[in-house]
Amino acid sequence: MLITGGAGYIGSVIAEVFLNNGFKVIVVDNLSDGKIEAVSKEAVFFQEDFGNPSVLDSIFSNYKIDFVIHLAASANVPHSIVDPIEYYENNTAKTILLLKKMMKYNVKNIIFSSTAAVFGEPVYTPIDELHPTIPINPYGHSKLMLEQIIKDCSLAYGMNYIIFRYLCVAGATELHGEARQNETHLIPLVVKKMLHKESNLFVFGNDFETKDGTGVRDYFHVLDIADAHLLAINKIGEVKNNIFNLGIEEGYSVLEIINEAQQLFNVEIAYEVRERRNGDPAILVACTKHAEKTLGWKAKRTLKEIITSAYNWQKNPKY
Repeated sequence: MLITGGAGYIGSVIAEVFLNNGFKVIVVDNLSDGKIEAVSKEAVFFQEDFGNPSVLDSIFSNYKIDFVIHLAASANVPHSIVDPIEYYENNTAKTILLLKKMMKYNVKNIIFSSTAAVFGEPVYTPIDELHPTIPINPYGHSKLMLEQIIKDCSLAYGMNYIIFRYLCVAGATELHGEARQNETHLIPLVVKKMLHKESNLFVFGNDFETKDGTGVRDYFHVLDIADAHLLAINKIGEVKNNIFNLGIEEGYSVLEIINEAQQLFNVEIAYEVRERRNGDPAILVACTKHAEKTLGWKAKRTLKEIITSAYNWQKNPKY
């Protein structure tokens, strides 16, 4: 299988799980956000942009690809508002090129990483797959466009797809964790504050219509995402051409995450409240009943496991 963005956080964990299950893995990643150290020596690695047509020709002509797991993307919501062209080019336009190469080489199966950002401000929670899709930022728009393009390719060319809409992914394995140069995700930032008290921890907005005024999100473990991909590939004949929301079906506010970390490690975590960021919904919590019923998937790891594994990774990172 070909994993785009396989040197990134989620991609490296998915590659780890698939290699452990006997699959042959090819990774393409330009390392703009990924790490060379995150790529297993058991994987075939191309340090290239997934939107480079000559690289895709080389991969598809030299390897018999059965599945494409498409994770590569620009994925920073506030930055997408500042520089939308990057998101439409990197997320949407380049993926169209990838799809064209898949059709050229008769590669019929794709698992696409979408996002809960396609929903925009929730009309109701928890959010199921039938929830209206009205993105409020370019990142969400770029992913929603691709969802439609992939569905159209399925109808026109017989492509098989699974689309996963993630909520907030966190946690780590012993080998892989979040190791971005400019971290923006809450749980690794909370852990960083615990380990390095001089680092900054900001709470963006305490005036949302939520239980404590801070944003509420559905956090689930990165290994649960890898499990979903493994199930999707093993059951592709039964579950193809489906969209699944992935989460833990429980929402935690920013302050609840901070309090949970304080209790787990018996420390006090200082933070600074700042204004809301543009494009941030108040609440994002998934309904995952469709994934449970159709795919046989349900998140297994708890919030305690998520925070503890993230802490262990940052304390002793492998890269």
